[in-house]
Amino acid sequence: MSEYKTPENYYFRLHHVRPRFKSDKEGILLFMATEIAKVPASPSADFNNALNNAIRLYPGNATRELKTINNWRTEISALFALFIERSDGTTECGRRATELADKQDLVEMFKKFLFLFQYPGAHVKPHEVLEMVGIGIRFKPAQYILKVLQAAEADTGGRAFLLREEVCHCIFNDLRCTRDNEAPLSVWKRIVANRQAGYTYDTSGDVVRYAGDILDYMNIANLITAHDGRRYYINNLETETIMRFVNSNQWFAGYDAMIKAQSGSLAAIKDEKENWFDYANSELSETDFETDILAFIATDSEEYEALKEASLVAFKESLDDDDSKIDTKEIGDMGESLVHSHECQRVKIGGRVDLIHLIKRIPTHFAVGYDIQSVELDERKRYIEVKTTISSAPLQFNKIHLTTNEWNAADTMRERYFVYRLLLSKHKRKLFIIQDPVGLYKKDVLQMVPRDGAEISFGEKAGQEEELLSWAN
Repeated sequence: MSEYKTPENYYFRLHHVRPRFKSDKEGILLFMATEIAKVPASPSADFNNALNNAIRLYPGNATRELKTINNWRTEISALFALFIERSDGTTECGRRATELADKQDLVEMFKKFLFLFQYPGAHVKPHEVLEMVGIGIRFKPAQYILKVLQAAEADTGGRAFLLREEVCHCIFNDLRCTRDNEAPLSVWKRIVANRQAGYTYDTSGDVVRYAGDILDYMNIANLITAHDGRRYYINNLETETIMRFVNSNQWFAGYDAMIKAQSGSLAAIKDEKENWFDYANSELSETDFETDILAFIATDSEEYEALKEASLVAFKESLDDDDSKIDTKEIGDMGESLVHSHECQRVKIGGRVDLIHLIKRIPTHFAVGYDIQSVELDERKRYIEVKTTISSAPLQFNKIHLTTNEWNAADTMRERYFVYRLLLSKHKRKLFIIQDPVGLYKKDVLQMVPRDGAEISFGEKAGQEEELLSWAN
C-alpha cells in the first residue's frame, strides 16, 4: 500500500508547547491551576519563586533540579494561559487558573481552552509565531475538526469518524486547511478517497503528536468521543456547545495585519504577547460551557434521556409545590444535583419518603456556608457542602478549599456539617464523605492551613467512601 503524504507545496507542520505530563495531564493541570491561583500578583521573579516553591510540594518533586521545576511552571502554564506576564514586570494569575481552581471542572476548562485556542498564538516562541505569520496561517483546530466531522455526517447520513493520523496529515499539516480554510466537505472527501485507495499514513515517532494532543483535549472536553482509542466521533450529546464552536467568530486579531501581509517582525510579535494571554483568559459566560454532568457520563442519547428523566423525578419529589419551578438545565449542570439526588435516594431507601421534601439545594447568594440542607432518618438536620472535581480520567485529589464562611459554618454546626467530596470521571463516580471537618482537624485526622478560609488535606481515615446512589426509583 502507498503512503499518503501532504503535497509538498501545502505542507507545514503545526506545533505547540507540549507539557511533559502525558500520564496525568489532568491531575497536574488541576494542581498547577490551584497553586497559581494562590499566588498574588507580584514582581515576576517573586511570582516565579513562589510558584516554584509550591511545585516542589508535589509528590516526587522535592529533589528535582531547578530546570525541571521551571519546566513545570512554564510549559503547562504557557499552553493553557494560566498566568499573565505583564509588560510592567509583574505576573498575575489568569482567569482560566482561577476558574479551574474554584470550580475544579476540567471538562469546562478544556472547552474554554479549545474555544479560544488558535494558530498562531503566543503559546509558542516568537520566532515560531513569526514563521506561521509569514506563511499566512489562520487556524482554530477544534472548530475546524468539528466542522469536518459535521460535514462527514451530513455526507454519509450517519455516524462518521476521523483517525488521528488523518487529522494530522489531512488537516493539521495541510495549508489548504490551516491557511486557506478549505471547505470541510472537501477535506472529508479527500480523506474518504484516501481510505478507498488504501493509503497508509506515517505514524512513527512524534509525527502525529500535535494533532493527537488537540484530539485528546477535545475528548476530555466531551466534544468528541474516542472508540478503540483510534476513531474519533462527534459527540451529539453536546450539540448546543458544538454549535457554539462551529458558529463562533471569536479570534485573536493581534497578528491579523501581519498574516494578511504574510510578513512581520519579532518585535511586533513580542508586542502582542501580553494581549494574547489576555485574549486566552477572555471572560466567557459561565453558562456557556458549564458541564452538563448527565451528558458527560451518559454513553448515548438514550441513557442521557433516562438519567435526565430520573433526575426530574427526584427533583419533583423534593418540591413542596408544583414542578413548574424546575429548570431542567440545572439538573445536569452541577455536582450539587447529583448529591441532591443521592440524598433523596438515601432517605427513600431508609424508609422515610416523607422526609424527601425537606432536602433542599440552597442558592449560592444566601451565603449560608453549605450547598444542601438534608435530613437524617431521625429527622435531625444534615448540612452538606459539595466539592466536585470533574475530569475525563479518574483523579486522586485529596485536597479541598473551604471558604471562610464555609469553615465558620462547619465550626458552628460541627457533627451536623458534612463535606461531600465528589469525583466524577467519564467512567467512574466516587463519593467521599467527611463529617465534622473542624473536629477532625482538632483531632489531627486531617490537615488545615488557613488561607482565605481553609486549605484542607485529608486521607482515608478522614471519612468514608459511599456509593453514589442512582437516579432510579
